[in-house]
This record gives sequence, C-alpha cells and structure tokens, in this order.
Amino acid sequence: MSETTETTVSRAEVRVEGATASYLTVEQDGPAVLLLHGTYWSRAWLPVLGRLARAGLRPVAVDLPGLGRSGGELTPETAAVPVLADWVARFASALGLTGPVAVAGHDIGGAIAQHLLARRRLEVSRLALVNSVTYDSWPVPGVARFRDPAVVAAMTAADFLAARRQAVTAALAGAATEQRVADYLDPWTEGRVRRSWMALAGAADSRHTLDLVPDLRRSTTPKLLVWGEDDGFQRVEYAERFVSEIPASTLVRIPDAGHIPMENAPGRVGRALSDFFTA
Repeated sequence: MSETTETTVSRAEVRVEGATASYLTVEQDGPAVLLLHGTYWSRAWLPVLGRLARAGLRPVAVDLPGLGRSGGELTPETAAVPVLADWVARFASALGLTGPVAVAGHDIGGAIAQHLLARRRLEVSRLALVNSVTYDSWPVPGVARFRDPAVVAAMTAADFLAARRQAVTAALAGAATEQRVADYLDPWTEGRVRRSWMALAGAADSRHTLDLVPDLRRSTTPKLLVWGEDDGFQRVEYAERFVSEIPASTLVRIPDAGHIPMENAPGRVGRALSDFFTA
C-alpha cells in the first residue's frame, strides 16, 4: 500500500493497554480529527488525509484493535460497539488528545463515533458520518451471517478472502482497480486479523445505534453526513432520515459514489469534511 500522497502521510504507533495501536496521520500542529473505520481499515481514509492536513487539521486514522496494522485480536465481546468506543477513548488519551476532539466515522466506525458523542466517552466538538450505519440499517446480510458460530468455524482463508474481495469490489464501485482491491485485502491475509474481522461482524447489532437515538435527538453538537448516493450497503434514505430527526445535522450527497466515497470522489469528500471541521 502506498501511504504517501501529495501531502506526506505516515504510519505511526502508540501503545494502548500493552498492545500496538497503528494509525495513519500527517504529523503537524493543528486541531486533531479522529477518523474511525468499520469493516475495512484505515486505508479507507487515505484519499482524504492530505486535504484535511492542507486545511490545517491533524488527521488521525486509527486501526481498531486486531484490525488493519494494529496489534491484538478482537473477540465477540471486545468487538461490540460500546467496548470499541471505550477503546477509542483510551487511544485518544494515549495519543495525548485533550479537550474537544472532532470525530468522523465510516461504516461501523460511524456507530462507534455516534456512541462517543451520545454516551460522552469523548468530548466531541463536531461529528461527521460517512456512509455510516444508523438506526436499523445494519448489519447487512454479508456481515450478519457471521453471528453464526458454525459459519465462522467453517470459514477457510480462501473463502474469507474471496468473500471480502467481492464485498470490497462492490463497495469501491467505479474506483475498484486490482491494485486498490489488493490494498484493502492485504491485512486479511493474516489469520489474527481475519478472526478479528469475523468477531466484529458477529458483534454487529443495530441496537447499538437505535439505543442512541434519544440522546442524539437532544444533542446540539454540529453533525455532517457525507454520503455516496450509489451505496448498496447503507442507503442514502437513512442519511435523509437522520438529518430530518437529529438536530444540528446536514447532509452532503456525493453523486456517482458508492459505500467508500473517499475513493470515488476524494476531492468532494475531503472538501466537505475539511470545510466542516474548520468552520
């Protein structure tokens, strides 16, 4: 994976409870923006990190424990959204992030981000959700099947990688090149990371977003939803519902973009996020 763009993006590490937490960042002064992935890894944020940095922000795209380049291994218990939100808060503390922090979440990372705000695990200054899970929009069937221990036990490495290749290709939509798909698949060549991903999938539960709705309806924190309109996993109708019900929220629709709009339209997504986080 290339981790260098027009602006220098580097990978760094910090220890969280004895394990390595890996993250992509642009090392510079400026307000931090914490970027959370879901069923992918920090690679999903790479196309927009440079633009965020050029806006004067310090982007931090962390790999959740057991996923991407981070150490450790998730279990069905530690992969639950509330537990991961607590881990993210500890990661932020280990990184020395104090005071209000801007947060963005993609996919299941959006559930973690909503939890950080609604349950006050962090002091969140601004919240951005990019093609995030909301309400009862998740888990999708390809994820929900991993709730069955028999499916997990029978899953071979070859079968897992084939299934993820298909899902990643669909999520990337028009941005799906062989090299890009290979970049996304790379961490899953390691058994520990495959097991962590299956634990994350098995722990996926829409009650972790449904239960937050009352608190979100009381929240005055600014919220931005950025949505690839052609997403077949998280439909834009859920984003429209969110902004109609949740205060201080707006929607930016990204046409001709799928579930990972950072890849389809990095300029438009990066501009929307940087304008929001520097407002």
